[in-house]
Amino acid sequence: MKKTIFIVLLGICMLQSFGQWKAAGDKIKTAWAEKMEVKNVLPEYPRPIMERAEWMNLNGLWEYSILKTGLAEPKTFEGQILVPFPVESSLSGVMKTVGGENEVWYKRAFEVPAKWKGKNILLQFGAVDWKADVWVNDIKIGSHTGGYTPFSFDITPFLTKNTNQKLVVRVWDGTDKGFQPRGKQVSNPNSIWYTAVTGIWQTVWLEPVAAKHIENIQTVPNIDKGQVAVSVDTDGAAYGDVVEVKLFDGAKEMASGKATSGEKIEINVPEAKLWSPESPFLYTMKVSLISNGVVTDQVDSYLAMRKISVKRDQNGIMRLELNNKPYFQFGPLDQGWWPDGLYTAPTDEALKYDIQKTKDFGFNMIRKHVKVEPARWYTHCDRLGILVWQDMPSGDRSPQWQSRNYFNGNEFKRSLESETNYRKEWKEIIDLLYSNPCVVTWVPFNEAWGQFKTSEIAEWTKTYDPSRLVNPASGGNHYPTGDMLDLHNYPGPEMYLYDGQRPTVLGEYGGIGLALEGHLWNADKNWGYVQFKNSKDVTDEYVKFAESILKLVKAGFSAGVYTQTTDVEGEVNGFLTYDRKVVKMDEKCVREINQKICNSLKE
Repeated sequence: MKKTIFIVLLGICMLQSFGQWKAAGDKIKTAWAEKMEVKNVLPEYPRPIMERAEWMNLNGLWEYSILKTGLAEPKTFEGQILVPFPVESSLSGVMKTVGGENEVWYKRAFEVPAKWKGKNILLQFGAVDWKADVWVNDIKIGSHTGGYTPFSFDITPFLTKNTNQKLVVRVWDGTDKGFQPRGKQVSNPNSIWYTAVTGIWQTVWLEPVAAKHIENIQTVPNIDKGQVAVSVDTDGAAYGDVVEVKLFDGAKEMASGKATSGEKIEINVPEAKLWSPESPFLYTMKVSLISNGVVTDQVDSYLAMRKISVKRDQNGIMRLELNNKPYFQFGPLDQGWWPDGLYTAPTDEALKYDIQKTKDFGFNMIRKHVKVEPARWYTHCDRLGILVWQDMPSGDRSPQWQSRNYFNGNEFKRSLESETNYRKEWKEIIDLLYSNPCVVTWVPFNEAWGQFKTSEIAEWTKTYDPSRLVNPASGGNHYPTGDMLDLHNYPGPEMYLYDGQRPTVLGEYGGIGLALEGHLWNADKNWGYVQFKNSKDVTDEYVKFAESILKLVKAGFSAGVYTQTTDVEGEVNGFLTYDRKVVKMDEKCVREINQKICNSLKE
């Protein structure tokens, strides 16, 4: 009876808490935010490329406080925050500026399901910007730096026999006052620079695993050999334990392979179906860890057979190729920002929407600009079929411009701490996305934003992942390294440099602005490289630029990136308004010209 009363009271308290929450501020919002369920925030499994059947979502209302750096955990917290939305966002319910002089404290209780008894419990974080310290039941269990990659802790030794377990997280982020990668976040947003993001901004969850379990899966397809190499990292495995991989086409098992834990498994894929934006076929995969004949862990995954490469065409021009055929890659610059959630889309449907609209516009590629998305975004790209150029989020000092021509002088020098951190975070980002077939190009630097040791970083990236291309500095200080020369030119396309040894690409152009009343972040001070007053004029200008691209394909361009998918804060140069409620151009006209460009190198 007492237990029943407790559960009823707990439910009443939870309903009261949900009732008290509301979005903060009066900025524009997306339709998804307007109908978001507070008690069911981002409920989808957050890591679909390595999925387990059992897990527990910890998203929802947590307690929070913002304190000066260096203070102890507060005895009482100042309010509630909706995780995983950044503190500065409307959907957090807080919408306060934090700054490097403060830290954000989070607290919540959780219960471990009784059926998980005997399992190891992993506490998983999708991403926290920037430095996170974590306590379980008042014991500090670990820290993590890096605002874009997941991390986890085995919290089993720190759980108590009590029903409720206490979880506390402290976060600090210096934004543009430090060296850390932060993309387009600044303390004082203006023009092309956006609101700072602090704290937990991706899903937090619990996952039960056996003492011997799978930690990571890495797949590398080789369509020339008709093989795929699968590497599986494990935790707790001993000599004699075996990893088994099974590959499926729908319900039909196509191939399988086994190896002792730690050994690479090479699987033949006969008459492989190739992945492309036109035909995004994915093989499903089951990976099992077996000890003494018993399966201790099993995860669901997927892979694709595709190849990205460069080759000289019959006219002597170096071209990008997909699956050994010339393929013009064309897409928008995609910032991945939301008026209500900032870094965090309000729902998974919203997250998918931008990708689907990019496909609808007739593009075959997205350049993910100085931001890394949640893992589900890349799975949507894998499933829908779109190529991704992945930027490293910019950080440290910028810009440090040299010359538009190859320059062999002194580059910007980072501090040892800054350089070490850059390398750590860049490696973690590559590790995170290594198996996503949509990702075809790594972009270590954008323009001259913190650009340093360009040749060394590009060569390291290519060595670490030889299966993909490296765009060493998109629009930046140019060095004869990496797989392409990337030019930026606003507003219209222009080829002011050409590389006879690497493909030449137009990494940014466009920025045609249209400010639509009722869909603006700012009442005034809205910005675009050029601005027009109606949809027809914007569409006409876009088509004019696109026709120039078609001519420049013949002259040597192998890819193009238009700025940009959506309006973002003060920028009004998107195909879509910031709230995603209006398509600002004639979609049919845009699609028709885009398809001509995408098909321009096909035989």
